[in-house]
Amino acid sequence: MDYDIRLRLSYDYDAPVGGGRHQVRVSPRTLPGQQRVVAASVDFAPRPAERSDFADFFGNPVTAIAYRDPHDELDVRMSARVSVTRPEPGIDLSPRPEELGSEILAVRSLAPDAPHHFLAASRHAPLDPEITAFARACLSAQTSTASLAEALCRRIHHEFVYDGDATTVSTKAVEAFELRSGVCQDFSHVMIAGMRGLGVPAGYVSGFLRTVPPPGKQRLEGADAMHAWVRVWCGRDAGWREFDPTNGILAGNDHITVGYGRDYGDVAPIVGVLKTTGGQAIRHAVDVVPVG
Repeated sequence: MDYDIRLRLSYDYDAPVGGGRHQVRVSPRTLPGQQRVVAASVDFAPRPAERSDFADFFGNPVTAIAYRDPHDELDVRMSARVSVTRPEPGIDLSPRPEELGSEILAVRSLAPDAPHHFLAASRHAPLDPEITAFARACLSAQTSTASLAEALCRRIHHEFVYDGDATTVSTKAVEAFELRSGVCQDFSHVMIAGMRGLGVPAGYVSGFLRTVPPPGKQRLEGADAMHAWVRVWCGRDAGWREFDPTNGILAGNDHITVGYGRDYGDVAPIVGVLKTTGGQAIRHAVDVVPVG
């Protein structure tokens, strides 16, 4: 499936700001055998005094910018054409979770994709006994690692309420778990914490999700949004598989990857520092349009 993607992030500052430095992660990445970026661009207004483009440790595209002159707004625009062809999951060759440890130890690598990076607690997904127990309840006598991940994904989808006002970008998995509500970021962090609590490597995926309007309704421009889901290391033979707990499904061709990380903190769309005396208003719009 081919898509044209447009994103706009707009920041209106109450007072002029200066000395701003930011790292921006909004551009899709090429993933061999899964996703190909045909073309992509990231532009800024006002134009930054400094700009550099590079890949971070996990291979995510990053644009670093800096401003010297005062400015009262910042506009980030990304446009891309991406082709997504995810392979079918195939036969479940993953071991039982209690057998996964020996396969993790056999990985003699600290490359970005190695499972070792995704086992420990992280800032947004700390290990918690109640979340671990919630995940353990998805185990059965014949549960493989992949089927455990799918069962936890579906349980979160069925038992949690999507509520954009319940949490913020700084909410941790424990808080969202207590509320049993939140957004895609929160549901992903809960699933990550649950899997890690059972000794299963799990990471955060940021990206875009094509949405389909209800029957008889027109698609609204800018109505799509950035999305988050989970990748789980299911063993030597099965490798990484991706699950979307917000929708209770495996990630498919409507899921367009921007970045991989341990949690949201590794792949936030924009992070940085600036000098100001006031607040800011943020507007966010995304279009994901199928091509052909």
